[in-house]
Amino acid sequence: MKDSTLIIGGARSGKSRFALKMAEKRTSGEKAFVATCIPTDEEMRDRVAHHRRERGPSWKTLEVPLYIAEAVLESSRWAEMILVDCLTLWANNLLCQTQDEAEIDRYVETLAEAIETAQCPLILVTNEVGTGIVPENPAARRFRDVAGRINQQAAAACSRVFWMVAGIPVPVKSPDTL
Repeated sequence: MKDSTLIIGGARSGKSRFALKMAEKRTSGEKAFVATCIPTDEEMRDRVAHHRRERGPSWKTLEVPLYIAEAVLESSRWAEMILVDCLTLWANNLLCQTQDEAEIDRYVETLAEAIETAQCPLILVTNEVGTGIVPENPAARRFRDVAGRINQQAAAACSRVFWMVAGIPVPVKSPDTL
């Protein structure tokens, strides 16, 4: 299993900030940021701009709404660190792309393979969406289910998992617990 980390937690729990600090602590070399967000309104465009400023010029940003496995494998040829943020938005993008469960599963399996074969360390960020109430409508339940499957496969493929709680990283999985 490669050097890979999944950071999971609720909204505004400090996931992205922790991921960025972890990545910058581990390398001063070439870094790739794989952004899955498709900003559709002014507020989201402002968030994206804020995060770009926060990362600074040492990061090469790749805007990849669907094909993140391919982006991970390609950028791992030149980058010393890759940060993917976030798998939850990727789940949304997949559901907007297709309703075919088998196709979604292929995307997820391809990502799990990329996590395991990337040529450099990898950090992935995602939201935990399964700890709340059962959503009231079928579309929201489907989103929760797809995000949960993505999170399970990413966690299985990663060598480390951290659960973020109020800005505090709680180790869930490490190489010595495998």
